[in-house]
Amino acid sequence: MTTRLTVAQALVRFLTAQHTERDGERRRLIGATWGIFGHGNVAGIGQALVEYAGVMPYHQGRNEQSMVHAAVGYARQCGRLATHAVTTSIGPGATNLVTGAALATVNHLPVLLLPGDVFATRPADPVLQQLEVPYAGDVSVNDTLRPVSRYFDRITRPEQLIPSALAAMRVLTDPVETGAVTLALPQDVQAEAYDWPEEFFAERVWTVRRPGPDPAELARAAAAVRAARRPLLVAGGGIRHSRAQAALAAFAEATGIPVASTQAGKGALRYDHPRDVGGIGHTGTATADELARTADLVIGVGTRFTDFTTASGTLFQHPDVRFLHLNIAPHDAHKLAALPLVADARTGLEELTGALASYKVDGAYTDEYTAAKERWERRVDACFASPDPTRGRPSRRSSARWTPWWTTRTS
Repeated sequence: MTTRLTVAQALVRFLTAQHTERDGERRRLIGATWGIFGHGNVAGIGQALVEYAGVMPYHQGRNEQSMVHAAVGYARQCGRLATHAVTTSIGPGATNLVTGAALATVNHLPVLLLPGDVFATRPADPVLQQLEVPYAGDVSVNDTLRPVSRYFDRITRPEQLIPSALAAMRVLTDPVETGAVTLALPQDVQAEAYDWPEEFFAERVWTVRRPGPDPAELARAAAAVRAARRPLLVAGGGIRHSRAQAALAAFAEATGIPVASTQAGKGALRYDHPRDVGGIGHTGTATADELARTADLVIGVGTRFTDFTTASGTLFQHPDVRFLHLNIAPHDAHKLAALPLVADARTGLEELTGALASYKVDGAYTDEYTAAKERWERRVDACFASPDPTRGRPSRRSSARWTPWWTTRTS
């Protein structure tokens, strides 16, 4: 059996039938579509969104980059189990997607981009705001999205949509490969009719995997932790993506290892937890950064170890410092010549906790970082309690009297 629809209608209908599942929780993968319309998408995707308004919510945006950021923020809050699509016209509307796409890909957050594209059949060439490249007739501004997309395709024939849409869903739901996915849609192809097989619109459930660690890697990781005298765990955004907060708390409580957090990992462990020592790196607390300087084993969990985390490579100063990195992405797990533990953050933490049964850091080390944390918190409390916002700041300040900007007058 087949159903005759345009490419745009088929794509929107297909998206409404895609779901994710992890730990028994099922979510609609594409929860809504953001859009700003122009000649490149109004007669295709625009019409389809009107016709499927009952099953595909539409959000009107005012800026293309902001639409991507909103979709990415939604994906982050959903633990990467759901995201939004974003459609734009040709030209600057499409190029405005690039910054948001880069953000999504860098941070492994799923978002589906559906920019309009120039005519595939070239009845009008060039169209308004078309990029003309003298040496290549198949280049458009959408090609700027290639290097910042985890998957890119240009749909120049209706039947091409079937394998491309399935590949797009595969990437969006893969915790290692996920990021921005771009399907560039020529405006004439969007409105072209085709007889689609009914199987294309069948409900699909994409399992978001939780791979466990390799036994040999797990054994080496446990041995490295047991051999360390001053271990420090650095919690990254992968903790939040994996919903591994409880596993992290259990690991910290069982082992006594202090936990610092990156900017993306903030909140992975509650601020008032005895093992939490705050942020790390350029914007870190004095407690966390001092522990980092003296740590002999740095355990990264779900972090990319960016310059803000490592203080541009200057933070970890112990002469014999080693790194152990639990990450679902092998590329990240091997950074800093780390001992890799390639696994989902929650699964990996649970198994590492089990492998470290009866292990606990030395009591003197616990007392040291607990006292340092209390000193830092008293310092922060003093800053908030002071009527002078500069009082108690760790940075050097001028001897000149501070004057609030709102009290100054101009004649």
